[in-house]
Amino acid sequence: MASHRRPKQPSRTRVTVLTTAAAAAVALSANAANAAPSEKPSMDEVKAKVDKLYEQTEQASEKLNGAEEKQDRLEKEISTLQDNVARGQADLNELRDSLGLAAAAQYRTGSIDPSVQLFLSADPDDYLDKASTMDQLSSQQVETLKKVSEKQRALAQQRSEATEKLEDLADTRSELAKKKKEVQSKLAEARKLLNSMTAAQKAAIAAEDARASRASARAALDDGGGAAVTGRAGSAYAAAQSVIGSPYVYGADGASTFDCSGLTSWAYAQVGVHIPRTSQEQANAGTRIYSQSDLQVGDLVIFYSDQHHVGFYAGNGQVLHAPRTGTVVRYESIDNMPFQFGVRI
Repeated sequence: MASHRRPKQPSRTRVTVLTTAAAAAVALSANAANAAPSEKPSMDEVKAKVDKLYEQTEQASEKLNGAEEKQDRLEKEISTLQDNVARGQADLNELRDSLGLAAAAQYRTGSIDPSVQLFLSADPDDYLDKASTMDQLSSQQVETLKKVSEKQRALAQQRSEATEKLEDLADTRSELAKKKKEVQSKLAEARKLLNSMTAAQKAAIAAEDARASRASARAALDDGGGAAVTGRAGSAYAAAQSVIGSPYVYGADGASTFDCSGLTSWAYAQVGVHIPRTSQEQANAGTRIYSQSDLQVGDLVIFYSDQHHVGFYAGNGQVLHAPRTGTVVRYESIDNMPFQFGVRI
């Protein structure tokens, strides 16, 4: 006979859990159906990000320029020190050789003069302090001994300096490698963002950029384009004008590609004036001009609080500079960047 027992009812807890889960599933499905697809960033947003990356690239690039300049300076200083040490050691060896010959001659006669013992001492200064036979030394011998002592001290000092500079050079090379990596990373990130844009967007940005550059050029030339500027500042500015259209390349300082401080240092070099390589150092290379109204065509103009960008003042509120990767040497409004001060070389 079949059983007529009632089936077991689910517990109240189990019912609650199942009901809650079902409600959540329905809610999630509804949200997924109603959610708008993620939108791609606009052209202006991408351009703003790219511009920020290029600014960071230039910051790193100027530090890279400074590290490269320091490396070059240290290498020259080390080379000079090493040459001095080599020459000094040769002179010292020559003095010791002549003293050795004198000692050999005296040995053959059966005695070595106390003065020769003094010459051959490992520490002539100490011997001089303790010697009681100074009256047996001629003035020439005393002078020669002093030269030996001075040469030994100088050699020890130069070797110590060379060692310190070699350690500094190793640190600088390490910093250089880090800065190069940072620059390359920022550039790669910017290129990736640019590649995400459509051809039409890229063309629109390029056209807008070109219009702004032409407007700045007209404004600068309406102010005389530097024609009234005389002296070396005017000649350096004219040199910069001669390379308008040259591509920006980080770390480049002419004669066909430039970064910002590479352009200004190159232009001054054309008129026989050496100014430092980096924008931060150029900021201290002359008299500072804090008011834009006091700027003259040919003055250097420093931008950003960390002074990582520099150009030439071109008159009428314009600058002539190498802006950033992807651009060329051109005129641009001084208001496009945070002005800090001018520098009159």
